[in-house]
Formats: sequence, structure tokens, C-alpha cells
Amino acid sequence: MQAIVFFTLGVLLFLLCRVLLAGFYIVNQNERAVKTVFGRAKRLKNDSSSEVPSTLREDEKERYNFPALEVIQPGGPYFKWPWEKIHKVSIATNAVNMAFDPEYPTANKNNTVLDAVTKDQLNIELTGQIRYRVSDRNIYAYLFGVKNPIAHVMGYFVAVLRERIANFTGQQETVQEESLNEIEQDVGGISINDLRKNLRVLNDHMDKECAVSEARYGVILEASLITGINPPNEVDSALAAINTAHNQVSSDISLAQAAADQKIVQSKRVVEIETLKAESETESLRLLADELSKLKNHGGKTALNAYVRNAKLALFDQTKAIYKAEQGGL
Repeated sequence: MQAIVFFTLGVLLFLLCRVLLAGFYIVNQNERAVKTVFGRAKRLKNDSSSEVPSTLREDEKERYNFPALEVIQPGGPYFKWPWEKIHKVSIATNAVNMAFDPEYPTANKNNTVLDAVTKDQLNIELTGQIRYRVSDRNIYAYLFGVKNPIAHVMGYFVAVLRERIANFTGQQETVQEESLNEIEQDVGGISINDLRKNLRVLNDHMDKECAVSEARYGVILEASLITGINPPNEVDSALAAINTAHNQVSSDISLAQAAADQKIVQSKRVVEIETLKAESETESLRLLADELSKLKNHGGKTALNAYVRNAKLALFDQTKAIYKAEQGGL
């Protein structure tokens, strides 16, 4: 009988020590923790994830209105009872290939290259990376909203990216670019060049469209960096030839515009010079007219006639000199 009592006390003491020792835990600096009691997480009263800034539509706000949880901050040791469970998540920023598929490791050429189709039905390959981290303001969506939030985020990102590439068109901002766009349309359109020239615009668009991931899945996409856009090997040489012709046409247009601008500047300069000459001749005639008017007003008609006679004599002297010079030349 005493053996049974001692055995029972030993088992109880062992279980008690095990419970007490296993009940202590700590939360690291790059982690956040949530405690559940019999599977239910502790919620904050009168608070929800609707306070998280997002671009959700009105019909989506009710669907993704998750409760705000009591988050355990870094530190410890903390204690939990056996019927309680601690869910830890890392809030450190992670970087993955944009072709990463957490559910199918062999997809997208072993998670290395993402395929897409452009507006002109050209299959291209995309390379780049995505930086993300778990949102501690909407940790319920990450832990309990969906089974695999990273898979949902990557699927949403890929869908938005492929839709954007399929409808992407370059924007013409100058007359030269409009002329080049007409030439591109004549050769069938080369939208892959538009994509390569507008990588920053494409990345900014992806950042804007994926801002809803925090409210939907509790994951913040900090940046999407598309670094490479490559055409298929069978059309790479043809595209290079088109690009060469496109660059040659661009160079010819630039030279033509430079020559036209130079001629316009020269024409403006000639007009300015001729205008100055005409103004100087007009000014001399105006001054002569003023002098003759003053002479007539002060000296009368006799003085004016004398001035005209003297002017004629000077002209006669010049005429004689010219005549003698011509006779001597003969």
C-alpha cells in the first residue's frame, strides 16, 4: 500500500515539475507571440484589424475584418498552463524569389523563373525578388485567417503581375517617342521594350496593388524588385535586330531634329540682323527728316533750298569721281 502511495506521489511530482518547467518560455527580439486558451486567442476589446491602413474595397472590409489580438512582446520568461498554447511568429524581413511557390517546389522552373505573356502574345521570363514581413498589427490574419498566408500572398502577387504585363503599354511623352511608337506599331509592336524601359513604373504599380496584403493576409510586402525581363531564345535574335533598327531610326530622328533646330536658330538670327538694319536705316531717315523740318522752321525756304543745293553738289562730286574712275579703268 505504501509503495502505491509513493509511486502515485512520485508520478504527481514528476508531472508537476514537468508542467512547471515546460510552462516557461521567452520571446526573442525578432518575434511576436500570441497565446491561445483551449484554441481561442486572447482578443482586445473594441478593436479590430479595420484600423490597419489599406486600400480594400467596401465589400472587402467586412470580409477581412479580423479581431485584434493581445500580442506578447519580446522578453520573458513568461508562463503558460498546459491548456494554453503559444504561437510565435518572426517579424523579420524575408526576401524570396518572385517565382517562389511554397506549395510546389518544382513549379516555375524550380522556383527560379516566372513566366508571363505580353500584350503582343510574347512569352517572357521574369526574374526578381520580393521582400515581406509579418504584420504585428494584423497577426490574426497571418495565424488563423488562412492556412498558408505566404502561398496566398505569392499567388495574389503573381496574378497581379501577369495581369499588368498582359495589358502594359508604354507611355509617349515627347514628339520623338510618339514617332517611334508609330514605327513600332508598323513592325508589330515590341511591348517587351516598353517593359524594360519602365521597370520602375512596373515595380511601383506592384507595390501599390499589393498594399492590401496586410489587411487580407497579415503580410506586408515591403518591396517588389523585378530585375530581369527576358524573351524566349527563339525570338531573342529577331528582337535584337528590331532593337538595332529601332535605335538607328531613333538616331536619324534625333539628327534630323538637331539639324532642324539649328536652321531655326540661324533663321531667327538672320531675321534679327535684318530687322536691326531696317531699324537703323529708318532711324537715319527719321533724323534727317527732323533736321530738315528744323531747318525749314528756323531758316525758311531759302535755307532749305541752300541745303538741297549743297547736297546736290556733293552728289555731283561723287558722280564725277565715279565717272573718272570708270574712264581710267577703260
